[in-house]
Amino acid sequence: MRTITVPLILINLQDNGFHILVEIVVFGETLFAVLDTGASRSVFDKSLLEQHLTHLEEHEEQQAATIFSSASTLMGTIPLLKIGGLNLKNYETVAIDLQSVSDTYIQMGQPAIAGIIGGDILMQFNCKIDYKKKLLRFYKT
Repeated sequence: MRTITVPLILINLQDNGFHILVEIVVFGETLFAVLDTGASRSVFDKSLLEQHLTHLEEHEEQQAATIFSSASTLMGTIPLLKIGGLNLKNYETVAIDLQSVSDTYIQMGQPAIAGIIGGDILMQFNCKIDYKKKLLRFYKT
């Protein structure tokens, strides 16, 4: 079993709790995503996918439930999603409007948010979060 270790950024939100950010590479751009253990699956910002993908399918019956949103979705395939040394090819994803989430982070002096990494990826790779060392570990067979 191979371990892939990725640095995390812990953000203290107005002394009210913490959010975890992770650097990702999507469409050749280095961006940030929120690590959300409560999200059933990973989602990406609708405008990001619309910029880079010519084929997005509407799926009104599917709901993308995260701590931020519950809305009808678009589906698309990201050719390559990188999270540290983890490379996910042809990653089928959900796209929702994350602009208000990103704007909130920017207003708090944090980086813009391009996506939310959720349970689908975290479970698939039996991820472990080390808050003290600020690391995410993927276990790949």
